Amino acid sequence: MKILVGVQGTGNGHISRCHALSEAFSAHPEVEVDYLVSGRAREKLFDMDAFGDFQWRQGLSFQVREGRISVLDTLSQNPWGQFWQDVRDLDLSSYDLVVTDFEPVTAWAARRQGVRCIGLGRQYAFFKQTSALPTNILQRAMMRQFAPCDTVVGMHWEDIGTHVLPPLIHHAPNAEPTLAREILVYLPFEPLDQVLALLQDFPEYQFSVYHPETSRADLGHIQCYPPSRKGFAESFARAEGVIANAGFETSSEALAYGKKLLVKPLSGQFEQLANAHCLEHRQLASVMESLNANYVESWLENALAVRMDWPDVGPELATWLANGAKESVLSLHERLWQSSQRIALSA
Repeated sequence: MKILVGVQGTGNGHISRCHALSEAFSAHPEVEVDYLVSGRAREKLFDMDAFGDFQWRQGLSFQVREGRISVLDTLSQNPWGQFWQDVRDLDLSSYDLVVTDFEPVTAWAARRQGVRCIGLGRQYAFFKQTSALPTNILQRAMMRQFAPCDTVVGMHWEDIGTHVLPPLIHHAPNAEPTLAREILVYLPFEPLDQVLALLQDFPEYQFSVYHPETSRADLGHIQCYPPSRKGFAESFARAEGVIANAGFETSSEALAYGKKLLVKPLSGQFEQLANAHCLEHRQLASVMESLNANYVESWLENALAVRMDWPDVGPELATWLANGAKESVLSLHERLWQSSQRIALSA
């Protein structure tokens, strides 16, 4: 069995999820797994050792300006000609299976060459209409065309449909925070100066801010860090709470570890808006529509943490894929959700 995994590099959540899958594949030495990453400049990728000698393509990505998706920039700045050339040039003849975490080059190449493609990841939860994730028909159609697949395996925090599994994260057996008043801040799509200004009035808290525009800096109660998978994980483990955009993976990790969570959805990004709606509706997290110090103050003083107990999805998925993904998604869905539950609310 030989598998090609397409990794969408625009967000660290996709990469983190595929890190967990790569780790799970190590229990299946009989399976040869290659990786292709797109959506981010190669020199801006970091901590990619888990993917070995991975392939890279420019791919496609949404363009962000001032914390908001820019449709004009997205249409004008993506390399459409190069993308279709990469799709045509990618040879899949040696692969039995393609798995794409919303990575479009591998997805479209698989469609053109008739290789079975499994769409695995958060975005595939949106491929079918559910009341928990409010989207319109045009938005769902856009998702399907961005990275099409033959078999849909979406992910969500709760059981909302037979095509959806619990989140794929590194399993978190210990969900207790280690340091009170320690807060991790990950708002990479917001201007750095606005993020720092937001935190200035809370000197009684310690903030670890990870942002692509910063270098290592000590600002008293605010510590700034450039992107780092290892450093982020260490800060996350210490944190009592997390302030982040409404991305799926960071939210999932916060819920798995029992961290209180405040999200600010990226304006104009319907996936993040749907995530925020669901988190707030199910009382899994607090939501602020803008960078608002009053929201932050209320959350710091009053928010409760929710812990979700999910099974270790990675080994189940790796075994399923290693066996040729012959078991139905419905069967996989039923088995994994049986052992999932919302554990507790804690102060």
